[in-house]
Amino acid sequence: MAKEVVKKIKLQIEAGKATPAPPVGTVLGPAGINLQEFCTKFNEASRDKMGDVIPVEISIYEDRTFDFVLKTAPAAFMIKKTAKIKSGSKKGANEVVATITKDELKSIAEAKMPDLNAYDVESAMKIIEGTARNMGVAVKGVNDAELAAQAEEAHKAEIEEAKREAQLEALEEEMKANESAEVEVITEKENTEEKEEN
Repeated sequence: MAKEVVKKIKLQIEAGKATPAPPVGTVLGPAGINLQEFCTKFNEASRDKMGDVIPVEISIYEDRTFDFVLKTAPAAFMIKKTAKIKSGSKKGANEVVATITKDELKSIAEAKMPDLNAYDVESAMKIIEGTARNMGVAVKGVNDAELAAQAEEAHKAEIEEAKREAQLEALEEEMKANESAEVEVITEKENTEEKEEN
């Protein structure tokens, strides 16, 4: 009879570097499984992928035994590693921070195929290209010209926005200056009226 799964936990751990300390211990501790055993098994299974972040799906059974399945590294991680960047663009597709080749895109897509909802490499490449685009990573010969044009437009729009902001600030300063001038005029009038009354 098959054992009943009581809990499924998903984690992302650096390959070969799982330890019972947080965050692994914090998440798996309450599940009641042997942390040291999990870490040893995970590290052995992922040793060939050192340096990568590996998503792992852990199935915990009612007798506190467990199984786990290693997934492929997240697409964003693989894109950053290939493009040799620490992080993607903060402005998404409006800022190109790196470029990868079509071959590099294809190799990422092939590596991710088991975890993607795609029937062929072309579909997988489109999914990875979308992730890359959102990170500000252009694909040479595929969308680099389009993304560069988009980035240029965004840059122009930023300059226009900055000009409008500056004009707005200048108007606000002018209004403040006018308001204080009006206050002074009123005060002088009141003072004159007071003197006449006295």
